[in-house]
Amino acid sequence: MAVHARVVRAALALGLTAPLLAGCFEEPSPNDAVRDFLLGWQTEDYAAAAARSDGDPAIVRKTLEDVRLQLDAASIRFSIKGISHSGDTGQAGYHAEVDLGENNPLWRYDGVLPLHLVGGEWKVRWSPSVIHPDLRPGQRLAVATVPVARKPILDRSGNPLQEETILYVAGVRPAKVKDPGKLCEELSRVTGFAQDRLLGRILSSPPQDFVALATFGRSKYAQIQDKLAAISGLQIVTDNPPVAPKSPVQVVGRVTAITAEAEQQLGGPQRAGDTIGRDGLQRAYQDQLTGSTETRIVILDDKSWRQVKELKSWPGRQNTDVRTTIDSGLQTAGDHAVAGARPTALVAVQASTGQVLAVSTSGLNQEKDALAGKFVPGTAFSIVAAHGLVSAGLNPAQRVPCSADRTVGGARFQQSGIAGLVTPTFQTDFAQGCVTALASLARRVNGERLTGSAAQFGIGSGWRLPLKSFSGSVPSAKGDAAVARVIAGQTVRVSPLDMALVAGAVDSGTWRPPVLVTSPAQPTPAAGSAPATEPQPVTIDTAVNAKLRALMRAGVVSGAARAAEVPGGDAVYGVAGQAVQTERKQRKALSWFVGWQGDVALAVVTENPDQGAAAAMAGAFFREGRPPT
Repeated sequence: MAVHARVVRAALALGLTAPLLAGCFEEPSPNDAVRDFLLGWQTEDYAAAAARSDGDPAIVRKTLEDVRLQLDAASIRFSIKGISHSGDTGQAGYHAEVDLGENNPLWRYDGVLPLHLVGGEWKVRWSPSVIHPDLRPGQRLAVATVPVARKPILDRSGNPLQEETILYVAGVRPAKVKDPGKLCEELSRVTGFAQDRLLGRILSSPPQDFVALATFGRSKYAQIQDKLAAISGLQIVTDNPPVAPKSPVQVVGRVTAITAEAEQQLGGPQRAGDTIGRDGLQRAYQDQLTGSTETRIVILDDKSWRQVKELKSWPGRQNTDVRTTIDSGLQTAGDHAVAGARPTALVAVQASTGQVLAVSTSGLNQEKDALAGKFVPGTAFSIVAAHGLVSAGLNPAQRVPCSADRTVGGARFQQSGIAGLVTPTFQTDFAQGCVTALASLARRVNGERLTGSAAQFGIGSGWRLPLKSFSGSVPSAKGDAAVARVIAGQTVRVSPLDMALVAGAVDSGTWRPPVLVTSPAQPTPAAGSAPATEPQPVTIDTAVNAKLRALMRAGVVSGAARAAEVPGGDAVYGVAGQAVQTERKQRKALSWFVGWQGDVALAVVTENPDQGAAAAMAGAFFREGRPPT
């Protein structure tokens, strides 16, 4: 009963109708012969298929088996298009769908089975044309692939952000391999690649072509070099693709040779370029950088291996380079400014566009910390708080005491270093980063207005980059204590990129979402994922912004950010902030600088109790850097 059910299901897959299965045709009839031949071929029961042909059973069995190997087919399925006969001859049309695997589309074609009566029984008249109408004696099928080199990631000027590195490619020329099965068994044992996938690549490729089977980086190759050399017939060639990342290394990302684990994910030991992005933009834009391999189904002469005919081709998906907004000159300036420092992150953006120009770190990760870090901004948040306060009517010339200690709504704030000044103006408090003065203004603005100001500067707006990023968060604040903590930046969380965009907004008068890649705009989205909705630019009120600019100029001319000034250069605007961040019960003193020079807006945060430490790095950056082109 179970056997009968399997036959019925398989026959239905072949497109046979119920009357045929019910035996409405009396023998001799060609229907059963056609069904059994195609069903045996489809299910790899080659003996059953051979029994329904007039050819030598051994030859038919081997030929049908070889076809699957020559195509490295994951599956072959058939449907019957029609059967006709007259007297003792006839023919059947069939439709074939061959799954070539390796992320290729199905190869679909139509074939014909010639039929005739042999001793009162219908048989398929055997010849290579049974496999495909264009196949002749002395010929075979093969799958020819044309790998495409990985495209580069470029800076804003079109220069590659990678250098050449050496890769070792293990492969074969099938015609020179005496025992492909043994070679693949040994290579699988050494590398972990699936033996059947390796063998399928060899048997399906044109015999004279070099077939790459596995690729290794320098360190991995050094580990297994001797074992690879012991595999008879295996050849090692070197390749020098430009995949070693330049700065910013963690933003650009690293590229590695495909591993056995990646093979399982990608469907085979080969993919265009034989490389895969491990992190950064190399990973985010893997599909665009590699495209997909061009694949052709061809007929070869068995002796000369000359191509006789091309039956089908797929050009593959074209790969493209990825153009970023990184300015290599400013990137170098950023790297020099933070070199050797305590854990530090520096992000520079173009104020007029929001384009990311440089991402430099020391002891921190460029993606996880500079773009996606969640730092306490402390008094660096005074830029956003000042927007809320000025919008609520505060005059920067108003006198606001800067005391050593202040309690607001039960929350205590302490300021060291500048206590004892003659009652300063709010502008002086801002320039010096006086946290007690800032907190004391909690009753001049409510939490809703502060949240609204933060939103105008993109904080918490949910903007996205192709890499991990954080747009910031501001808690809802009710009550004087909660509002004071927000003004003082103690309960706010931001990334350095957040604050660079804040500086850019005050510089240009408009907040803009960040841009890291200009072409293609976004990586290929995952299947079923919704497209990201980017926030729109926000224009800052002109009168309010003019006061913010004056405050930030004072921060450099007479405030705690004096170290950022560049004598003889364009004016620098900014604020030096202090914060304390507690992580895993460890308190870290942070120094911030947020400001700009010309069209370059900058944020620097460093683990340093010296309030002016980040401003000094900003000054070094501005002195060496140059405007983006």
